[in-house]
Amino acid sequence: MTAGPLAGYRVLELGSTAAGPFCTRLLADFGAEVVKIEPAEGDPIRHLGEQYQGKSLYAASIARNKRIASIDLRRPEGRSVLLRMLPAFDAVVENFRPGTLERWGLSYEALCAVRPELILTRISGYGQDGPYAGRPGYGVIGEAVSGLREMIGDPDRPPARVAVPLTDYIAGVYSAFGTTMALLHRERTGQGQCIDTALTESAFSFMESYVPAYGKLGKMSTRTGPRLPNSAPNTLYPTRDAKHIHIAALADSVFRRLCGAMGQPGLAEDPHYATQSVRNAHEDALDEIITAWTRGKDLPELERILQQAEVPASRVFTMQDIFADPHYAARQMLQQVEDEDIGEVTLAGVVPRMSATPGSIRWPGHRIGQDTATVLRELAQAPETEIEALAQAGVIYCG
Repeated sequence: MTAGPLAGYRVLELGSTAAGPFCTRLLADFGAEVVKIEPAEGDPIRHLGEQYQGKSLYAASIARNKRIASIDLRRPEGRSVLLRMLPAFDAVVENFRPGTLERWGLSYEALCAVRPELILTRISGYGQDGPYAGRPGYGVIGEAVSGLREMIGDPDRPPARVAVPLTDYIAGVYSAFGTTMALLHRERTGQGQCIDTALTESAFSFMESYVPAYGKLGKMSTRTGPRLPNSAPNTLYPTRDAKHIHIAALADSVFRRLCGAMGQPGLAEDPHYATQSVRNAHEDALDEIITAWTRGKDLPELERILQQAEVPASRVFTMQDIFADPHYAARQMLQQVEDEDIGEVTLAGVVPRMSATPGSIRWPGHRIGQDTATVLRELAQAPETEIEALAQAGVIYCG
């Protein structure tokens, strides 16, 4: 039994890797019944990240709260089984290259012929149309095309990357948002629809402050390292114990508190630093002043002083810091969940927190094909003889 604001909705997950599975993980966290379809060799995401006793720890999280069925959609028998199950679903989430579903006879029109009012959420590199639609695209490629990659790293080095599938996650959030909006629209009108999420456009949407600046001023923005442009002081500063602390004191009132914490209250009245606009013009000199102060103290002392002064500041947390942090524990962002194969596993908590209809983690990711037989019995009304025959033929895999 599921609870949450999406309880009662059933979602079919097709595709692989990060964007589609992350979208449906969000929906599943908030009560949607998600059935994930993957081939017998498993979603490639099972081979990313670390393994424990032969089981993917990444999949334990991104496949959580889902039932896992293994059906070979490259074979017509597999697609036939899928269509038999389709009337039981409210929405389908897929992230194949555009045209794949159409080649399989599973276009939106074909799916709606079986399940009217269906919601189909499609995630791809460049969208379902346009001159680049047919190109293959991973999230990091979409990140490069979007301009977002140009903003990551230090200005004297090539663009860096974040060591997580950032653009896939951005697209996954947009897709979950779009799917939920489509469900609300269908509640009012009875009308389904197709949602087209592009990895490139999802990442590009995070560039919104730079778009009008180029359109009006021709200003080309690029990497600024740990600094955030036009918000001085807002960067990493070195400490005496060879660590770093990020201080963000861009607002005038916060900057005054920082100057007081540094023992230099007069700095806030200096005409070079008194307002944010003039601080931005003298950022290098200001950073030298703050660096001279932070280099004289160890990181824990700096954190204590700045917290007391109510200046936003923090070390850059490692995972070890997070596991030891009382706030993460109090906010239930590290949840211990029992896995039937590997015992207790720690998973990232549910976001956002909802007071009346909270999400939850009901179980970690299942094994490949663990729920195939159950799903076919319940949703395709397949008898045991058919399930056995499909398994022997290699159309399905039952784990």
